[in-house]
Amino acid sequence: MPVFDIWVGDSHGSLPDNPKNSIYDSGGLFLDTSTIPSSIFNNFSGEVCSFHCPVYSRRKRGEFLCLSLSVKEKNGVISDSAGKKVKIRSSGNRAVNTTKHLWAGAVAAMVSRTCLAPLERLKLEYILRGERRNLFDLITRIATTQGLRGFWKGNFVNILRTAPFKATNFCAYDTYRKQLLKLSGNAETSNSERFIAGAAAGITATMLCLPLDTIRTRLLAPGGESLGGVIGAFHHVVKNEGVLSLYKGLLPSVLSMAPAGAVFYGVYDMLKSAYLHSPEGRTRIRNMRQHDQELNAFEQLELGPVRTLIHGAIAGACTEAATYPFEVVRRQLQLQGRANKLSAFATCVKIVEKGGVPALYAGLFPSLLQVLPSASISFFVYEFMKIVLKVE
Repeated sequence: MPVFDIWVGDSHGSLPDNPKNSIYDSGGLFLDTSTIPSSIFNNFSGEVCSFHCPVYSRRKRGEFLCLSLSVKEKNGVISDSAGKKVKIRSSGNRAVNTTKHLWAGAVAAMVSRTCLAPLERLKLEYILRGERRNLFDLITRIATTQGLRGFWKGNFVNILRTAPFKATNFCAYDTYRKQLLKLSGNAETSNSERFIAGAAAGITATMLCLPLDTIRTRLLAPGGESLGGVIGAFHHVVKNEGVLSLYKGLLPSVLSMAPAGAVFYGVYDMLKSAYLHSPEGRTRIRNMRQHDQELNAFEQLELGPVRTLIHGAIAGACTEAATYPFEVVRRQLQLQGRANKLSAFATCVKIVEKGGVPALYAGLFPSLLQVLPSASISFFVYEFMKIVLKVE
């Protein structure tokens, strides 16, 4: 049952400050105070446009609020005289908005992974092949034996994995965060809600995208060239080890992605919220609203381009430092066959016995070199694409 009814009176023509394809109506809302969040009433505090029209409520209890209702295409915008607005969307527009949300995350993943594929390749050389030589020697070896294309080896498969993963991750985080905000009834998301939403988003994306990550790992491991690409590797793994082998390392993946998602999104959102509530941030938002029609997509970024990149890098660094050992264990589990299959804990113990605790951080430095710009680019492109695609 809806929590409010919309009452509309006589239509008025376009106003000077209203688009030509819009209509302006006098009317109001029948608000059910027993079900609608208190935050909705707060949005309408202050003076409200009243047209002194006769009102016939179909509800026995509730409150009536006179408003101006501007309807443009399929979206409704309810506004009061103070300029506060609440958008009303149809259910069909929610699906379109979700699709745009997914595309924004996918494009962010494609751009960041393609730009940083060489660093990803170096990180995997340390993790999967147990590379011991220094970074410069490793770069020289790859360049002389495989050419420049060698640094982008496996990038297509990486995009196939990370594009849906990031799309799901970003979209799931915003969805969970909004749902938690509705459940709490608060005016703003709390830090605990941000961490919970980030952890849930990481788990959701991991469950959906782990098989592609397993295939990519097999292709980059020694002997992966003989598997015949993505399809060949998929057939080989399923035929010889079964479908469930595509989910090898699920437990450490979940244990890794839950805190990773929590830290990644939680830290970024906390930094963003802190800035937007600062005097400088409030001034920037106020200026953006005053010149909304004159700003391009870059200028519409709430944090600005530079600050978006910096906050993304900080979030990425915190995430990598907290979860890197889980990444090492997961990669090793994905390389195991049936003959030498070990549990996640046994694999971790084996790694420590062989190389000590530092072995759990093998490749951390090149990984940080990749993660810092990757997180920066991901958040920057994602925020940018949300503006371009008009994600609500």
